[in-house]
Amino acid sequence: FLKPLVKQGLRVVSTGGTSKYLKENGIPVVEVAEQTGFPEVMDGRVRTLHPSIHMPILARANEPEDMVLLKQHKLEPFDLVIVNLYPFADAKNKNLKEDELIEFIDIGGPSLLRAAAKNFERIAVICDPADYKWIAEKYSEKKELSRDERKHLAAKVYAHTSQYDALIARTLDSAPLENQFLAGARVQELRYGENPQQSAAWFATEKDGLHTAKILHGKPLSYNNILDLEASCATLREFEIPCAVAVKHNNPCGVGYADSIGEATRRALVADPVSVFGGIVALNRPVDATTATELSKIFLECVIAPSFTADALGVLTKKKDLRLLEWPEIAKSNAAEVEFRTVTGGYLVQTADRIDTWSTDWTVLGESPTREIKEDLSLAWKVCGHLKSNAIAIASEGMTIGLGMGQVNRVDAVEQAIERMRKHHPQAKNVVLASDAFFPFPDSIEILARAGIRWVVQPGGSIRDEAVFAKAKELSVNIVLTKKRHFRH
Repeated sequence: FLKPLVKQGLRVVSTGGTSKYLKENGIPVVEVAEQTGFPEVMDGRVRTLHPSIHMPILARANEPEDMVLLKQHKLEPFDLVIVNLYPFADAKNKNLKEDELIEFIDIGGPSLLRAAAKNFERIAVICDPADYKWIAEKYSEKKELSRDERKHLAAKVYAHTSQYDALIARTLDSAPLENQFLAGARVQELRYGENPQQSAAWFATEKDGLHTAKILHGKPLSYNNILDLEASCATLREFEIPCAVAVKHNNPCGVGYADSIGEATRRALVADPVSVFGGIVALNRPVDATTATELSKIFLECVIAPSFTADALGVLTKKKDLRLLEWPEIAKSNAAEVEFRTVTGGYLVQTADRIDTWSTDWTVLGESPTREIKEDLSLAWKVCGHLKSNAIAIASEGMTIGLGMGQVNRVDAVEQAIERMRKHHPQAKNVVLASDAFFPFPDSIEILARAGIRWVVQPGGSIRDEAVFAKAKELSVNIVLTKKRHFRH
C-alpha cells in the first residue's frame, strides 16, 4: 500500500515494530521519537501521545492559525493515518494471565484513530486493511478521496474503536449486566433480512463464533440461515454423545442421539420428516459417508459439523445449493454469557439460560425411573428449553417424537406435540414429556395421560400444583420436578 505513495513523495512517520518492518522492506521511515524529540518510554507504552503527533493530525485546513502553529513548531500536517490496534481479541482467546492481557490494550492507537477521524474534513484515516486496495487505486490514479469517502472511513473508525472498547469492558468486568454494548465488526452484508424487502448485515462481537465456520459448498448464507444455524448449534451443545439437531424456523424439529453419528442423524430426520424438509441440521461429530447418505435423502438448506470426510463431501456436494459448513468449535460450550434483544429505542440484556440435566435437586413424584427413562426425560427437557414457549417436547428411545411450540396456552402445546407423535410415531413406547413451565391446571395431565404418556418432567411452581399432582397420581402419571423453568420468547 505504502510503496507507490512513497515514490510519489509520501513522508512516513511510524513507531517501533512497524517502523522496523517498513525499513526492512525498503521504505524510508521517520521514527516517532525523531518527530516528537522524545524517546519511546515505558516499554513503548508512551510514544505517540505527544503534541508533535496530535497537532499535525488535528490541525484544521480552514483555520489559518492552526497551520501557523504547525510552522512555528516546524511540523507538517499529516494527510493519512493508518493504525492496526493491538490484537486484544487474539490475546483474550489465548487465556493469558490478566497482567499479560492488559498489555494488549492499545492506548495510543485508538487516540490516533479518533483524532484523525474527528478531522476527516482534511485527513483520510484507515483502521481496516480491507480498505488498502481501493484507496491505493484512488491514489495511483492521483485522485483525492472525496469528503464522503473520508467521512465513511471516519465512521468506520468510531465503530471499530467502539467494538474494541466494548470487548475490553466485557472482559474486565465480571458483572455480566454492567458493561454490555452492542458493538461489532461487520462480517458481511446479506442479500436481505427475514423477508426480501428488508436489508440486513451480519456483525461479530467476538473473535470466535459462528462467523468463523467455513463454507465448503453451496450458496452464501441468508439471514434466516444464520438464525437457524445458531439455534441448531445452541441445542447441539446440550449433548456430549453423538447427536444431530434439525431446526426449522428457529425451533428444533428433530433431535436424536445414539452411539454413532449416523444413527443419531437418522433419528433426528425421522423425528418429524415433514417439518425437517428445507431445514438445517447440526452434528457434533465428523460427517462420514454413512451420515452423508442419510442427509442426502431429504432437501436441506444447511448442514454444519466439525468436519466432513472426503467421501461425505462426494455425496453431499452433488446437491448444488446445499450449504456445507465446517466448524471445528461447534460443540464447545462457549455460548455467549449474555443475550441481547432490541426494543423500540433500546435493547434488553439478560444472562444466558443454562439448561441442567438430571440432578439430585430434581424431585420424583411416583415411581423411580429406569436409566432409559431418565435419559429420555433429560433429552426432552433439554430440547424443550430451546423451543419457543409455550413449549412441550415428547421423546422416546433417544429421539424427539413430538414437539409443540410457540402456543399461547399450554393445552394447545400439549395437543400439538401429541398430534405430531401420533402422526409420525404411533407405535412409540415408553414415551416421556417435558414442559418448559408449570401446568397451571390439571387439564394437560388428563390429555397426555389419554395419549399413554406416563412420565412428565416440568418445573412446578403453580398455585395449583397440588391439584395437578393429585390428578397425575390418579392417572398413574409420574412427575419429575426440576424447580426451574425455561421460557424462550
